[in-house]
Amino acid sequence: MKAKMTIDAADRVAKVDERIYGSFIEQLGRAVYDGIYQPGQKTADANGLRQDVIDAVRKLNVPIVRYPGGNFVSQYKWEDGIGPKDQRPTRLDLAWQTIETNQFGLHEFMDWAEKVGTQANMAVNLGTRGIMAAANLVEYCNFPGGTYWSDLRKQNGREKPFGIKTWCLGNEMDGPWEIGQKTAYEYGHLANETAKAMRRVDPSLELVACGSSSMDNPTFGDWERTVLDQCYDNVDLLSLHRYYGYYGDDDPNELDNYLGKNVDLDRFIKGVVAICDAVKAKKRSQKQINLSFDEWNVWYHSNQQDEETEHWQKAPHLLEDIYNFEDALLVGSLLITLLKNSDRVKMACLAQLVNVIAPIMTTDDGVWYQSIFYPFMQVSNLGKGVALTPHVAVDSYKSREFDAVPYLDSIATYDEEHQQLVIFAENKHQEDELDLDLSLRDLTITGVEEATEFCGYAPKQTNEDGAMKLHPLTGMETHDGHQLTAHLKPLSWNVIRLQVK
Repeated sequence: MKAKMTIDAADRVAKVDERIYGSFIEQLGRAVYDGIYQPGQKTADANGLRQDVIDAVRKLNVPIVRYPGGNFVSQYKWEDGIGPKDQRPTRLDLAWQTIETNQFGLHEFMDWAEKVGTQANMAVNLGTRGIMAAANLVEYCNFPGGTYWSDLRKQNGREKPFGIKTWCLGNEMDGPWEIGQKTAYEYGHLANETAKAMRRVDPSLELVACGSSSMDNPTFGDWERTVLDQCYDNVDLLSLHRYYGYYGDDDPNELDNYLGKNVDLDRFIKGVVAICDAVKAKKRSQKQINLSFDEWNVWYHSNQQDEETEHWQKAPHLLEDIYNFEDALLVGSLLITLLKNSDRVKMACLAQLVNVIAPIMTTDDGVWYQSIFYPFMQVSNLGKGVALTPHVAVDSYKSREFDAVPYLDSIATYDEEHQQLVIFAENKHQEDELDLDLSLRDLTITGVEEATEFCGYAPKQTNEDGAMKLHPLTGMETHDGHQLTAHLKPLSWNVIRLQVK
């Protein structure tokens, strides 16, 4: 099988906002407790933060992390997680029906974020709380001092403001599972009034309104339109959530259809963009609403186990999907899809980061990496600069859900400052090698800095034994500085990093 790809440095999707490689930590399962926070663990510091987890997260180069939820935030009192730990209340977490000790809260998260080298994307509770609780939290975090909440922050050990700039106005408020679910009008009005109050405290905030929690929700489309009609002028981004797996009538051996689900993601993004722009036109606005895809991942392996988990435990094993090789291939394609839409997707959060549907897993003794760790790590570290519009000629296949899935899924990013061109390329064919013929316009190849392949594993193989590795991509050739040929193995994730001028 052959594929031709043409890359033109002038044909750009957009400058990549690196927050597209964000992630997510929620007080859920073992994401926090026994995950990033485990006092007494052999690598934990004096504040209980695990250094081995910090080191693993640093490898992923995550620029922003959404916290503290997720469903958890809609019944959370942020005040429970500040102040002396021996005075913090233990409460029922109604979202996940577990016991929350509040030993980890705002200060602990911000301490962890600083050690990891990431920014906070802070969520406020618009399920069971509202305007003033959100405004007070902004005051606590960002106001310099001389007021009740800012001075309380200082009393609790943080003299300088945290300076958190990105905030989510609630979570999945359309979902019937959410504590405090609202209609689109109710939520849109509340989001607008909360945004006004928060910006009175700190005018520099960037605010994310809740879009639909799933494209499958019956209110999808109407929800976005109604919410934006209420709060368009006072928010900056609209959220999207989407998870993939073998659902409903899916056959778990239907690999061709599974690997085509990035087509669904592309449709979802373009549909929400169209709704945002329709509201913009209706309002005769000059302002553009961009997207924050602040929950996305594969999630289905742990569903049966979670149904059997006893309620009201502390940090139970919940949502602990063990990912396999086909999941890594799908995650790679989903990342490519986000880059292809980087003109409007300005932030995204892989949900989640540690233990809970996560690339990083912990035991009491250490950490191990799931299969999805590898494509995410490569894209987050190398996908910099501008995303270039991919021009690819390759055969497609038809699956049960999708009429045309290209066998080659690919995009390039161009970092002009460092004169580097990176090609991310996935061969979805289950049997045939793909001969890639790459042509460059306006760029000349001066060297091959790195070329790797992630392949050769059975679709259902996991990485619990640590056997999965990135391997050198061999047999590549360059011609006249403008041509490159490579042979991509069946079911392979490939990354080629070129020095160019």
